[in-house]
Amino acid sequence: MSDSGDLVLGFRTQILDRDERSWAYWRVATSERRTRADKVALIVCDMWDDHTCPAAAARVDEMAPRMNEVVKAARRKGVQIIHAPSDTMDFYKKSPARRRMVEAPQVDPPEEAQHDDPPQPVDATDPCDSLGRKEKPPWTRQNEALEIDESVDGISDKGAEVYNLMQQKGITQLIIMGVHTGMCILHRSFAIKQMVRWGVDIALVRDMTDAMYNPAKSPYVSHDEGTRLVVEYIEKFWCPTILSEQLLG
Repeated sequence: MSDSGDLVLGFRTQILDRDERSWAYWRVATSERRTRADKVALIVCDMWDDHTCPAAAARVDEMAPRMNEVVKAARRKGVQIIHAPSDTMDFYKKSPARRRMVEAPQVDPPEEAQHDDPPQPVDATDPCDSLGRKEKPPWTRQNEALEIDESVDGISDKGAEVYNLMQQKGITQLIIMGVHTGMCILHRSFAIKQMVRWGVDIALVRDMTDAMYNPAKSPYVSHDEGTRLVVEYIEKFWCPTILSEQLLG
């Protein structure tokens, strides 16, 4: 059952500005927009059942129940849910939600716009912060705490399929949550950088994400602080962020 209506989304960005002394600083800017829920799609990015990094897998397990509540609330309002557990499409090949994405009419995406791509504020060359790392990717499906409604949801790990469904359904606002903030959230074909270059309005749910960052690496801060720095990087250079409570209502 749908409680379809409007969503009031509060967007946060950061803008390079100058103070009264003409000194440069990053100014936090907020704005609010009322959007029809059926014009919004929510992507759940790479919330796998396991990970090569045990700490990353544990944080996904901790986040998944709350994220599932957000997904259910958004779905009830009429938001299109797209589950995107990359590299696991074989597991879902018989799923109606997977077929929904494959069968959407193909649309050629627009020519990619140029966009500055500054370096990130954290060193991700050795991003796992725990022992016991696995050599081969162990993920096979999405975390089981995240429920899929086969009657209305979509499953895809391809940006072109997401774009096709958006055009088919007249979706104008994309929201993304999941992991990992400085990696898949930015770099997947369905994620922030590609969508920005296609001119799609996209926002990150900043309290429903986690970075791959090891405090033993620069800038030598806590894991949570590393995640916060990457979220701020996204707000400065790529797209706005929102809070999950805006989807929970």
